[in-house]
Amino acid sequence: MSDDPRPPRRAASPVELEALGSAVRLRIIRLTYQRPLTNKEIAERLGKDPATTLHHVRKLVAAGFLEPQPARRGNRGAKEIPYLSTGLSWHLRYDNDDRVDVTEAMLQAYLAEVASTNLGELHQARLVVQVDDESKSEFMLRLGALLDEYQNRPPKPGAERTAIYVAWYPGE
Repeated sequence: MSDDPRPPRRAASPVELEALGSAVRLRIIRLTYQRPLTNKEIAERLGKDPATTLHHVRKLVAAGFLEPQPARRGNRGAKEIPYLSTGLSWHLRYDNDDRVDVTEAMLQAYLAEVASTNLGELHQARLVVQVDDESKSEFMLRLGALLDEYQNRPPKPGAERTAIYVAWYPGE
């Protein structure tokens, strides 16, 4: 029995792991988390070609990470389909053998997002701590619970969207 108070996460399927193994797709999931965006809007925010982002959007829809929203008319009357993140990625578990591609994609997505951020708006902290296995487990559970708490809060109109990246690695 686990001491983890959070709802259990299910193992990601091979299709889901493949979809999450791309930094561009992870960025699309984040961009569409609380507001639907069309493929054109996604491409503009990522500085990518719309055909490239459409390929990624289709993979995310097929894997269940994005849902098409009702079509709308764009500025010139063309039909546009906005996409909204389902939040599925937060509810999956990545087993050790499956994590390498997802971990690499997460790091690359983070680096790309930070590179496009005004450094005056970036808040960072680094810390090396000494923990045994029990303390490490406790820390990870408490941090996970805190992240879950904030992820589950309903959006507040006008509140600033904030991205968080947390890494745990050996500190020699």
